[in-house]
Parts: sequence; C-alpha cells; structure tokens
Amino acid sequence: MGVELIRSEALADTAPYAYAAVVAPGSLVFTAGACPLDGHGVVVAPGDVAGQAARVMDNLVLALAAAGCGLGDVATSTVYVASADRADLVAAWQVVRAAFGDHDAPSTLLGVAVLGYPDQLVEVEAVAVRP
Repeated sequence: MGVELIRSEALADTAPYAYAAVVAPGSLVFTAGACPLDGHGVVVAPGDVAGQAARVMDNLVLALAAAGCGLGDVATSTVYVASADRADLVAAWQVVRAAFGDHDAPSTLLGVAVLGYPDQLVEVEAVAVRP
C-alpha cells in the first residue's frame, strides 16, 4: 500500500485517526476542496451539514478517481465546516469518517466563518498517493 498510517504510544489513543502518514516515493495527489455541488454547480442541501458532507465525499471520491486514487490512498485530509457550533462540526465529521471506513488517515477538522459558495457549509481537501 502507498500510505502507512502512523500511531504513537506517546500520544493519546483517543483521537479517531492516525497522527501521521508516510508515503512511499511516487505521485502525490493534492485535491482542491471538494464542495457540495451537483452536476450543474449548484450547492445541494442548503442548511444541512450532514447532507452537504455526504455530497462533498461523493465529489471527493470522483476527484480522486480521476487522479487514479481512492479514499484508501488518502494520506491526510482537512474538513472545513462553516459554523461555530461544535454539533455542526461533529455532524460533518461523522459523515466524513463513515466514508473513509477503516482508513483513519490523519485529518484536521475546522470551524470557519464562511466558505466559497453561497449556502456552502462543508468542504474537504485531501492529499493522496497514487498507487
């Protein structure tokens, strides 16, 4: 596999992800932030963090596939949620984590003031390794 997930006994084991990832020499893939857009560029599920997160992950899968990768090739990701409400961050995170399944690569979850599209609440960017 191209991604080795790193855990350390010196760090808390309560985080639901690995703390670091090492990649073998090869092609790194940097995605743009996947947005909750439909095929016409319209934001889906206005006001619904979980609904937008689901579309974001669908779009991330498509972007990775176009680069010859899948979610299992992701070395790290960043999840942006346009909210100061921790419950919104958790709602987005649950959808993102479910999409990654057992591949618990390092990730950062951030609450931000605003994202690029009107009504956009969630965005996810990733770095992957093409196998």
